[in-house]
Order: sequence, then structure tokens, then C-alpha cells
Amino acid sequence: MSEKNSSSFSAKPKRNTLKGRTGLARLWNATRYSRDGFCAAYCDEQAFRQIACVAVVGLPLACILGRSWVEVVVLVAVLLLALIVELLNSAIENVVDRISLELHPLAKKAKDMGSAAQFVAQSLIVFTWGTFLCSLL
Repeated sequence: MSEKNSSSFSAKPKRNTLKGRTGLARLWNATRYSRDGFCAAYCDEQAFRQIACVAVVGLPLACILGRSWVEVVVLVAVLLLALIVELLNSAIENVVDRISLELHPLAKKAKDMGSAAQFVAQSLIVFTWGTFLCSLL
């Protein structure tokens, strides 16, 4: 190998200057960014607001109706999973729209896959809560 090529392997990779914080400052910034993400999702995404409303009702219901901590955890977990999936789906949609508002088959595919993921998460809520509520009868 030439001298030029060997030195390029030992060179330090470039670092994103926005990621310079460490320790508590990094934790504080991450918390602020997360808050901003929740606020953006709540303000801009009707689907997120709908799932959040279901979660606000479902979380206390899970604690009241669950007969064991396992039942409570499972009932809560499926609600939180749907919120997580909706946040990711909204992020995908925003990135695709940021790149271009032009109709493109790959943009459609990305958005449809995010929608399919949310459909699976909501189906899991219906199945989990449905079987749980039927078991109470």
C-alpha cells in the first residue's frame, strides 16, 4: 500500500459538531428533543392524538382491570407500542415529504409500510384487549 492510502485508514472519522455534548448536558438535550417530538406529533398528527387518547383511557383501565402485574404490563405495552409505531410512522412521512412532495413509487412504498406497521400495532391492541376483556366475562 502506498503511504497515502495507509494514512487514510488511521485518520479519525469526521464527527457531527451537533453531537458534541456529553453527560448531563446530553441527557438534558435529549429530553428537550423528545419533548419537542411529542409536541410536534400531538400538534401535527391526528393519528397520534387518537392513539394518545386511547392510551390515556387504556393505561388506567389496565391498572384497574389487570388481575396480575403481567396482565397490566401486557395491556400497557401494546398501547405504548402503538404510540411508538405512530411516532416512527410520522417521522418517516415527514422525512419523505421533506425530500420531495412529488409522487414517487418509493415514497409511496415507504409511507405504505409505515401505515402497515401501525395497522399491525392497532390489530395487536384489538386482539390483546379483546381476548383480555373476553376472559373477564
